Amino acid sequence: MTKAFRPDVDAPKWTGGHTPYDIIKEGTIALLVVAVLTITLAIVFGSPDVPAVTIKRWSNVAPVDFAMTALSELNNTSGTATYGAPYNKNGDSQQLGPLQLAKWVGDRIPINTAEDFVINPLTSLPNQAVLTADLLQWKHAPVSQRTSWLANYTKASAKMKFASGSVNVPAYNAGPVSVLVNDLTQMARSGALDQSLVTHAGFYTTDYTLPLLFIADGSYLGNLADKQHLSGEQWGMMNETGSYPGQAWLWLYTFWYQVPPFSQSGNGDVLVWGLMMALTALLLLVPFVPGLRSVPRWSRVYRLIWREHYRQFTPEKHARSPQGKSGPEAVGATVVAGSPDA
Repeated sequence: MTKAFRPDVDAPKWTGGHTPYDIIKEGTIALLVVAVLTITLAIVFGSPDVPAVTIKRWSNVAPVDFAMTALSELNNTSGTATYGAPYNKNGDSQQLGPLQLAKWVGDRIPINTAEDFVINPLTSLPNQAVLTADLLQWKHAPVSQRTSWLANYTKASAKMKFASGSVNVPAYNAGPVSVLVNDLTQMARSGALDQSLVTHAGFYTTDYTLPLLFIADGSYLGNLADKQHLSGEQWGMMNETGSYPGQAWLWLYTFWYQVPPFSQSGNGDVLVWGLMMALTALLLLVPFVPGLRSVPRWSRVYRLIWREHYRQFTPEKHARSPQGKSGPEAVGATVVAGSPDA
């Protein structure tokens, strides 16, 4: 039984003439055009090669902001501490409509901000007699006592100052909190905290989850983004290492964060993710979507690709195709499926 001919998918057998195709020339032209466009766009829209943001840099440039962020990690009020899944159970987490996707995944990257960002790094410091005593006092104190210390320190933190290399807060009955915050700031300014947060799970690791979350909880990174026009009014992205270009392919993700309802929703991350999954599925299904799969044939782009052939083509020289079509339309169907030599 003969299978029915599908004009938007199948290609008729070519019975006309053949012409050579200089793929080297076409490839060279394409390379030059793309190179010129890339260089031009890089000059016009290129982002500056700024140094990487580290905790050491942050704590030296804005020590008070760092110390306040460290306090928020210690009293579990930071963005990470209240985020919810996948880090903890302290927030509602994001969901896609009625689908609570984050809660389904659970806290698979469990983070206790007080322990992971403050106590554990400080414990790794050697030969610190005063700090060691204060850490023991903190660890053995009941939760109610810790809460009282933090409350007293937080009330006085509005008058926090950084002078002579130390964080100064006129707090009373704050227990070891003053020492913990100040020593963590000193640790950060030396660069040791960056290393400690990365190597907490082993020396040879590239897991930057903890330092990235710590930095994001402060104001310093957001202020840098404002200066580079990356926070909404003018949008874009900048992710570079040395002289290498940033991840330009992420522009499509970042674009949706600037458009309602994504820009106004607390579930923006999962909504953008869901939209991108739908667009990706649509791209994969292009060959199976009637009408959409015929766009190349309808747009007649093939005439531009095989332009030398069509300069020589005349309907009178072309034999009628098996489907009763002749001329450019029959040729076009063939060219979409493959080259005339196919």
